[in-house]
Amino acid sequence: MEAITYTQVQQLVEKLPETKLPLVYRFLLELADKDVEPQSPQADFMRLSPEERHQLLSEQAEQMKAHYEQTADERTEWQAGDFIDERES
Repeated sequence: MEAITYTQVQQLVEKLPETKLPLVYRFLLELADKDVEPQSPQADFMRLSPEERHQLLSEQAEQMKAHYEQTADERTEWQAGDFIDERES
C-alpha cells in the first residue's frame, strides 16, 4: 500500500457530510491519543528483508533440529507401541 499523505486525508474529510464530522473527529482524536501500539511479531518479521528472514528461519531450523535430536529417545518411547482400546466391550 502506498503512503497516505495529510493532504489525501484532508481531501477525504472534506468530502464527508457535516453530520459525520463529529464521528470522524472522535475517531481521529482517539487514534492520536493512543500510545503507539507495539506491532505483532509477525508484522515485524514481514518488515525484514528477504535475506534477514531467511537467516532468521535458518537459525530457528537449526535450533529445532538440535531440539529434536536431543528429545529423540523420549519421542520414540511415547510414539512406540500398539494402540489399546481401553473401552469395555
